[in-house]
Amino acid sequence: MPQIFTVPSTAPVSRAAEPLVVRQPGLVAYVPTWEQMREFTLARNEQTPDELWLLEHPPVYTVGIAGKTEHWPRVDNGIPVVRVDRGGQITYHGPGQLIAYLLLDMRRRGLTIRPLVRQMEQAVIHLLAEYGIEAHGRTDAPGVYVGAAKIAALGLRVRNGCCYHGLALNVDVDLAPFTAINPCGYAGLEVTRTRDLGITDSKTQIGDRLIRCLQETLQ
Repeated sequence: MPQIFTVPSTAPVSRAAEPLVVRQPGLVAYVPTWEQMREFTLARNEQTPDELWLLEHPPVYTVGIAGKTEHWPRVDNGIPVVRVDRGGQITYHGPGQLIAYLLLDMRRRGLTIRPLVRQMEQAVIHLLAEYGIEAHGRTDAPGVYVGAAKIAALGLRVRNGCCYHGLALNVDVDLAPFTAINPCGYAGLEVTRTRDLGITDSKTQIGDRLIRCLQETLQ
């Protein structure tokens, strides 16, 4: 039985509550975006503002550093598989899924990985609570869940005290590609989306709320 936790209503205050520079490039290819995140992180200095990129990707599976091949697609559905430098196992990205990439100076914000992951989860939990939906995290499997179904996946990479990658929130994404894999390394893991929970707001409206919830949580 997985241990479920609920995130407190108040998050620890960071030592550098600076606003995030928000960029929304729309639907963009995965690999060039990943390369841009790495380049941004390697080039930044102590004065570089933190950024939040909100976007979508064309269909792609991404696999974390320790990703095991037994979790990979069981059928050839034409969706590329890309091994990347974040933590975690395999997940799917596609149109209709909001991706929030967080490019943060964790040292400046006084953050380590575990508290940052909890804050990211908290932002999604608060977002869903605004729609009257109760969500939670799991200590054994980072992410956000509604009941037993996962609605948001998380993965980060830290270099020189700064992070990139982030979270993926299912809005009206096609869920069929998830059935070909073991999502996040868990066989039979149920996946859901905001549309199936009765949320009728557009991706733009949900994205605006997600940006605000992340800003508030990280401040």
